[in-house]
Amino acid sequence: MKRLGLTGSIGMGKSATAAMFADAGVPVYDADAAVHALYVKGGAAVEPVGAVFPDAIIDGAIDRARLRDIVLADPDALTRLNAIVHPLVGQSQLDFRAKAEASGAPLIVLDIPLLFETGGEGRVDHVAVVTAPAEVQRARVLARDGMTPEAFDAILAKQTPDAEKRTRADFIISTAFGFEFTRAHVAAMIELLSKPDED
Repeated sequence: MKRLGLTGSIGMGKSATAAMFADAGVPVYDADAAVHALYVKGGAAVEPVGAVFPDAIIDGAIDRARLRDIVLADPDALTRLNAIVHPLVGQSQLDFRAKAEASGAPLIVLDIPLLFETGGEGRVDHVAVVTAPAEVQRARVLARDGMTPEAFDAILAKQTPDAEKRTRADFIISTAFGFEFTRAHVAAMIELLSKPDED
């Protein structure tokens, strides 16, 4: 079973690309969804995160907007948060991999926004980076509810630059030319990576 790490900076179209792999029948692990499950009321991260960042808890759940503001305002907060959340996410990913392997899937996709930032590229066979021109990225992100240019710039500052991600990728998937262009690239990658290795 081959493991493809899928990553890309905010606003590049990574989630839409991941959905294309899923639509084609490839098991996709969504790190953001895994984190969301940890943050909801009763989630495994609520108590330990609340102990360190009590202002981030509202009605027994982690408020992602509040937590984001805390992390953006405090350079050390992200390190403390990651120390809590990453082991929990790591276990959910191991569970996903075991289930996919048992199903006989030839390929899985690990959709991880901070793949390079967390050293995740060492735990996959190949890396695909989803990209788009900077002006397209900015327009997409600033169209989101509650997003400001300052918040966008702060998020970018904490991510590995797109140009560096592309140099470290095995595959580059552009979302700048519409969904069908991207879908054709995804289909070609699935065909290539689903083939058994030649001896």
